[in-house]
Amino acid sequence: MSRHRVAITGIGLVTPLGCDREEIWKALLAGRSGVRPIKSFDTKGFDTTIGAECVDFEPGRWIDEREAKRLDRFSQFGIAAGTLAVQDSELNLEKIDRARSGCIVGSGIGGLRELEEQHRRLFEKGPGRVSAFFIPKLMTNAVPGQLSIRFGLKGPNWAVASACASANHAMGSALRAIQYGEADLMLTGGCEAALTPSGLAGFMALKALSTRNEAPEKASRPFDKERDGFVLGEGAAILVFERLDLAVKRGAKIYAEVLGIGSSADSYHITAPDPDGSGAAACMLMALKDGNVRPEEVTYINAHGTSTPMNDAIETKGIKLAFGDYARKLPISSTKSMMGHTLGAAGGIELAVAAMSVQRDVLHPTINQESKDPECDLDYIPNVARKVEQKYALSNSFGFGGHNSAVLVGKFRN
Repeated sequence: MSRHRVAITGIGLVTPLGCDREEIWKALLAGRSGVRPIKSFDTKGFDTTIGAECVDFEPGRWIDEREAKRLDRFSQFGIAAGTLAVQDSELNLEKIDRARSGCIVGSGIGGLRELEEQHRRLFEKGPGRVSAFFIPKLMTNAVPGQLSIRFGLKGPNWAVASACASANHAMGSALRAIQYGEADLMLTGGCEAALTPSGLAGFMALKALSTRNEAPEKASRPFDKERDGFVLGEGAAILVFERLDLAVKRGAKIYAEVLGIGSSADSYHITAPDPDGSGAAACMLMALKDGNVRPEEVTYINAHGTSTPMNDAIETKGIKLAFGDYARKLPISSTKSMMGHTLGAAGGIELAVAAMSVQRDVLHPTINQESKDPECDLDYIPNVARKVEQKYALSNSFGFGGHNSAVLVGKFRN
């Protein structure tokens, strides 16, 4: 069965480096960190007191004040990113077929801030004081629902929750919907706002977080020998996936073509990846096969690159398994070195970055590469951006539960 080609025609971002796509791009190329001391709540008693907050986010720029109060922060991020993506795509919403336009968005946790607030109300003031908006604000599927209402999208619509692989799996579902004729247009990506007291405490209890509190901008250091854990972040990315022939017909700008998705399971441990890297390798190879691209044709990998001792070493093993000797020629970088780990939003942010990298033939660095780790011995584009002619890029996301995913994009050629 023939498949429709799929293009990325719009990108909307809410990140610790801001909400302006081009300013974010400049910050990434400059190696600027968005990690800083946490300001949104009191971190007294926490071993980790740093995070990658979206400190400049003002929901009123995109959402009516009354409506914003009915939305958890993760939904506010998603609506803002969706609005920015639609604006960037220059879509005429009056001309699209709304029945063939949908929205699939991932989130690993959903409305955690609202859960904390209503839990407090319940036990301090009783069940009668719990908000009527509690469940609509909490539910992981709030963002695709809200975006479909906002833009009148009546096509495929659901949420995906697979931890840190959520956005990649959502985008893979959106890709399939267009490829096989269920839709012509999809808003897709991920959003997360789990940088809250319970979110921070939970990951702290897992010993997963960096405690480099005295130097926040140095804390996220993927693949570096001195890495001591990830930095919890927040944010959102919504991308416009569009049937390529229709995008070309309307004269849309095209960031990249979405070519393939790969998904696998480690079937090993609920939080730890399979030590041999085979699950990571499997999903990368699946994405390449799906996109009919040979390993030696790949020109960039946007790594999962969390900055934890275990994950970075195992991802490196996975890349070596998938690419063999060619792995040593592949430029690799981690967006998380500057944005922290945004969990269910990470894959969306990182695919957006990969698409812009392919379009512009420039790769951002992995910052804080200061000490070489013999277990992480590939080319991670240390500290300085690099111009590299691009053909195909992979974006990796691996999640608790053993969920592995990779999305393949390529430079658009008509």
